[in-house]
Amino acid sequence: MKTVEVTILGKPDCHLCDVAEEVIRDIAGSISEIVEVRLNKRSILDDEALYSAHWERIPVIFVNGLEHSHWRVNPERLREAILKE
Repeated sequence: MKTVEVTILGKPDCHLCDVAEEVIRDIAGSISEIVEVRLNKRSILDDEALYSAHWERIPVIFVNGLEHSHWRVNPERLREAILKE
């Protein structure tokens, strides 16, 4: 089984970050027999460079280290990206 790493770059108390995490967890659950999705969460508050680069775009979603989307997650588009990895 292949493993795909999905990272949410956000910050605490971010509603859109919470929604993105829920979408990712739902997708991961629905494809768990095909792909293992490893979810990582990083905060822009922990890294000044990340904050400067992304503060007005969070959440930013990365799939295997490549930026996939920001603000809102399209579940079908993300699911396709994970399955293609």
